[in-house]
Amino acid sequence: GEGSRKEDVAVARVHRQLLVSWAPGSGYQIVVGPNNATVLEGAEARFNCTVSPGWKLIMWALKGTVVLSVTPREPIITNDRFTSASYEDLDGNFVSEMIIHDTQPSDSGWVRCSLQNSDLEAFAFLAVQVMGTLSIPNNSIVVTEDQPCTVTCRALGWSPLPDISWEVAVPVSQSSYYSFLEPGEPRSTVSVLTLTAQGNGTLTCVANLRSVQAHKAAAVNLTVVQSPSDNAGEPGSSLPTWAIALLAVLLTSVFILIFVLIIIFCCCCPSWRKKKGNFFPHISFCNTKKESPETKSKNEGENYGFKNVLEGLARLLSLGRITETKKHQPGPASRPQVSFNIASPQKVRNATLV
Repeated sequence: GEGSRKEDVAVARVHRQLLVSWAPGSGYQIVVGPNNATVLEGAEARFNCTVSPGWKLIMWALKGTVVLSVTPREPIITNDRFTSASYEDLDGNFVSEMIIHDTQPSDSGWVRCSLQNSDLEAFAFLAVQVMGTLSIPNNSIVVTEDQPCTVTCRALGWSPLPDISWEVAVPVSQSSYYSFLEPGEPRSTVSVLTLTAQGNGTLTCVANLRSVQAHKAAAVNLTVVQSPSDNAGEPGSSLPTWAIALLAVLLTSVFILIFVLIIIFCCCCPSWRKKKGNFFPHISFCNTKKESPETKSKNEGENYGFKNVLEGLARLLSLGRITETKKHQPGPASRPQVSFNIASPQKVRNATLV
């Protein structure tokens, strides 16, 4: 094709220049050879070769194939990926620079600088590194608080394999990670992060190629949720502090209420009963002790008439219960009957059983 014809013409031109510029017995030489270079795929690679005055032709070869030739007048370019630059140093020596554009992994190999009609050669090694992909299976992860979890990061298609580290922007109680080669994938490595999270945040997996100062990162959002029902019902589970405090308040209130009810029941137990037969109402009082003279004189001014009525009713009720009890006991056929009349609220008549 047309491309191959152009290459043949360029090669023929190089050979013609070599034949023309060959001069036996010349004293020029290579002063400083090129240095090794490590670049990332797609970047430029530059190599310098310094020669003393008097040279006629400088040849650059990559992996044994001449890719660039330089004459004192101009460079001879056969491939646009290989270009030349030149200048003089302080000592008057000529410096030839070969630039390799858009480097590919296939370019990795030995670079040679040589001179026409000279046995001197200088070598350097070109290493082209490849940055592959870096991924975490999920964009977001939900985990349980204070429960261990694992996050996996995979680097695929890297050459050489990168160093993988983690940036943990999450509050954790502990964390650790390790890396291993993926079986069946010589250009793949996997890193596993194990952590116990206590809050939300971001986890970042970083793959680094140290020789070319290049890195790639992949991040994932981590969301922490509490365990369901705080593990209610499980052995050894404990109630939260607020629940314990609420339970203590409720129990205290119940005990106080029971205590108050007992006091009220013991001090005041009113009951209304109905006498069988004539539906006469009775009133009973828990405390029927007689008052002392001092207490009696003290309370005489406080509704004395109504107080007498209540005392009389209490005595009548007591006698009525005695009479009812005696009715159910065997004895003589005839018993004296007793009746009571209350004259007025202000005066209570005492009756004596005959």
